[in-house]
Amino acid sequence: MIGVSIATKWEYEATLKYFSIKDNERTGYPYGEYFIRTMNDTELVFYSTGVRKVNGVGGNQYMISKFNLTKVIVAGTCAGIDDTFSNLDIVVPNKAVQYDCTVKEIEPFIKQSFIIDIEQSKYGDDFHTGTIGTADRAVVMWKDYLELKENNITIADTEAGAIAYICKKNDVECIIIKGISDFPTEESNSDQFESNIEQMNVYLENTPKVMNKIFGKYIERFI
Repeated sequence: MIGVSIATKWEYEATLKYFSIKDNERTGYPYGEYFIRTMNDTELVFYSTGVRKVNGVGGNQYMISKFNLTKVIVAGTCAGIDDTFSNLDIVVPNKAVQYDCTVKEIEPFIKQSFIIDIEQSKYGDDFHTGTIGTADRAVVMWKDYLELKENNITIADTEAGAIAYICKKNDVECIIIKGISDFPTEESNSDQFESNIEQMNVYLENTPKVMNKIFGKYIERFI
C-alpha cells in the first residue's frame, strides 16, 4: 500500500472535497484521520497528520507500521523561495533537508546527516525539482526567506524533510509533491502582523488550487 501524507487541515479538507469523501469513509487515528482509495489498481491511504515535524513524523511512522507502506507521497503546499518559480507551480524535490537542526553560529546551516537525496530517475524528468527545506518555524519573516535563498533552498515547509528522514530510517520510498501557495513578503512596507495576514490569505486562497493540481496532474505518475 502507498501512503499519501497531508499536513494541514486546509490541505486535507481540499483532499476530501477532491475525492468526494463521505463522512462514513473517514477513520480517525491518533494524529488525524484517513481514508482509502484505489488509483491505477493500487490501494492508497490518504491521511492527515497535523502540522510541524513532530506530527508529520509521528503520523507517518504510525501509518508505515499500521499499513506496511511501501511508499509515502508527501502532498501539499509550500512557501516559494527560489523566485524563478511562481505561485501554483508544482515542485517534486530531489533533495530534502532540515535546516533548524544546527547551531548556526558554529555549525553548518544544514548538517550532512539531515540531507536526504530522493531518487527520481524512474519517474522521468519533465517536472520541476530542487531542494525542499523543512523547519518547525514557518517561513514568514523576510530575514528567514533571505537566509534560505542564500543557501539555495528552492521551496520550504514544516514537515516534508523530516518525513523523508523517517522514511529512510524505515527503508520506505518517499516522494514529495509540493505546490507553491505563497511567497514571503518584505515587512518594510507594512507592519509584520499585516504582512503575515496577507501571506496567510494568499495561502488559504491557493491551497485548494494546489491540491487539485497535485491530484489531477501529478500523483498518478508517482504511484
